[in-house]
Amino acid sequence: MKFNRVAPWLASALLATTCLAAAPAFAADQPAGAENPDKDIVVTAQRRRENVQNVNIAVTALSGDALVDKKITRAIDLQTAAPGLTISRSGVTDSFNIRGIGLASGSPQVTNGVATYIDGVFQPPIVSNGQFYDMAGAEVLRGPQGTLSGANSTGGAVYLTTQRPKLGETSGYVSANYGNFNNVGVNGAINLPFGDKVAVRASGLFNQHDAWFKDVGPANNQVERLAEIDGRIQALYKSGGFQANVKVEATQRKTGGLALQPINTTVANNPYVVGRTNTPFTVSYDTPTSNFERAFATVLEMKYEFDGGLTLRSVSAYQNKRVYLVNDTDGTSLNPSNSTLVPTAGANNVREREYSQEINIISPDSGKLKYVLGAYAQRNKIDLRNWNTVNGNFSTLPQPITSKLLLGVFGQATYQLNDKLSVDAGLRYSRFEVNGAGAVYIAAPGVTLAQALSTSPPFVRAISQVGNEKDSRATGKVALNYKPDANNLIFAFVARGYKNGGINPPGGTFAPETVMDYELGWKSTLFNRHLRTQLGAFYMKYNNFQMDVINPASGQSGVVNLANSEIKGFEASFQSKFDALSIDGGLSYVDSSMSALTLVNKWAIPAGITFPQCSPAGTPGTVGSGCFNYVSTSTSGGSNLYSPKWTWNVSASYRIEAGDDIAITPRIGYAYVGSQWAYPTYQASTDLIPARGLWQGSITIDKGTWKAEVYGTNLANKFYVAGQSGKNELYGAPREYGVRVTKKF
Repeated sequence: MKFNRVAPWLASALLATTCLAAAPAFAADQPAGAENPDKDIVVTAQRRRENVQNVNIAVTALSGDALVDKKITRAIDLQTAAPGLTISRSGVTDSFNIRGIGLASGSPQVTNGVATYIDGVFQPPIVSNGQFYDMAGAEVLRGPQGTLSGANSTGGAVYLTTQRPKLGETSGYVSANYGNFNNVGVNGAINLPFGDKVAVRASGLFNQHDAWFKDVGPANNQVERLAEIDGRIQALYKSGGFQANVKVEATQRKTGGLALQPINTTVANNPYVVGRTNTPFTVSYDTPTSNFERAFATVLEMKYEFDGGLTLRSVSAYQNKRVYLVNDTDGTSLNPSNSTLVPTAGANNVREREYSQEINIISPDSGKLKYVLGAYAQRNKIDLRNWNTVNGNFSTLPQPITSKLLLGVFGQATYQLNDKLSVDAGLRYSRFEVNGAGAVYIAAPGVTLAQALSTSPPFVRAISQVGNEKDSRATGKVALNYKPDANNLIFAFVARGYKNGGINPPGGTFAPETVMDYELGWKSTLFNRHLRTQLGAFYMKYNNFQMDVINPASGQSGVVNLANSEIKGFEASFQSKFDALSIDGGLSYVDSSMSALTLVNKWAIPAGITFPQCSPAGTPGTVGSGCFNYVSTSTSGGSNLYSPKWTWNVSASYRIEAGDDIAITPRIGYAYVGSQWAYPTYQASTDLIPARGLWQGSITIDKGTWKAEVYGTNLANKFYVAGQSGKNELYGAPREYGVRVTKKF
């Protein structure tokens, strides 16, 4: 397999370095594995190290070891271990949703409803799909967040943490794997001390595999082929009460494009459906497809702890992410001579730069009053250059330019009323502003790629993307916590979440989303710490749901506030360990109901139509001269998008001591995601993503500092829909299996 040899110099250097040395000895202050309930599971979501059983948040916490054991190699895999979390593929971005709240739009104008952080830094919606390696842990928090850190959120937050340098320690690891599809990978890290105040940790990853899908069309693409390289270097300085950690990371990821096809519906809904292959893991394209991602991030975290324990914390970050995606947008290789079904293609060229700064004041852990105070600033600059072609000629070229500014101040305090009862109170004020520029252009008939890239392309400026929107909200949380003994916590709280609005050119805006969340929970440790349980129930009022639909004024996708929603349900999870047997699992039930709504019916739009609404309007569904008369559809409502009623997972392992310092551990796991709606016309034949259940397993042999593993994911080789984009559906990965060898030192 060919792959790009011009990779980031940093990644190349780090990979060469990590091949010299071995595996991370996880420090005591890192999260313990959720599969080991005889050890405390530590979370840091509240800006201090706490036992997860003592935190009044619905949270799934996984250590770095647990991520490896559960085959969670990317963010999208977290849904196999965290109940209530669904991550659906939608093209340039993935749709993260918790309890049916999050992101239901691929528009760069929309902010994440589920905030994702890597090493404490908020990630924009254009999140790189890079692989996990040298990880300390992951935490998935359900429900509104924002009174304790960073940006606000309505659905929840995902905290991803990489391993940090360790003072006075020379350690590391190297891990190599080989599997089907010629999957070759290596990742590793090395930790080096420099005196007693400085340590440096360098880590890197390389992975490549052949195409997952066969393209039987004339383009002969290598669909979902992968070539990925990532490098990370961190330096820690610590002296007295002061410490500083700086991180620089570069990622490059190339694939052969996305696996998608027309949704299997009627010809009336989508005439391109006749071009489906209807064969699992097989597509047919007449357009060369590709996906290229490049990301750079640098983070500086500084802390100073005064005598007595008061801590000042600063996190400064810069991120620069680029995505260039070329799609066969009709998902077929139909005959170009058919005038009504001409080949269509599109390209997304997106660059997003984010500057962020967070300041915290964190109280000592002792005393009756504990608190976190903070301020946050974030600036995002987004350049979007899209191309849409019909039969090889350009049709429309959306090129919006967006600048966003988010400011926030927040705080949360806990007061211990007595030895069993405490109260939490948190408050946040957020202010948001967005400014838009650029335009959507329409190409003259017959414009070619060479002309489109020329200095004076023959385009007509059609729809301005200039706009401005400002909004602000106060949000907060009040909780009551009752701890009758050391092994039980009962809590209840009410919290308000907010997600900012935005611009919807030409000339329009959309309002913020808000949610009120009422929760009751119980966490218990039983049978002499052999079993931990977490139970919770919630009721949520969700207002001004933001959805990406067709904007008749431009013929392009735009964001509107479609409806309000009511959400209720419950969650349960457990971790158990009895001698050599470990079992853990989670369950979520979500019953959501959106109010009645009206929107443009994308299924009533003929193929190739991207024109504005005719003025004056004519008969709905008819084409005018360079315009179209759109059809509106009204529904009585339905479930929230990307909100399955049931999600659950269970996994088990059994450690067999075989003598001579050898242990053999077989593992098996199953994760179920129920059916979910992807578009609010609620047509089962077009808008419903079917349920899926996936098996995975492994057999691991440990001997001292060596570990060998045979693994498999999607063991039944299930062919399933993983998301939707426009009138196409996207697919998940096939069965993967292989061997992995890890050496620690």
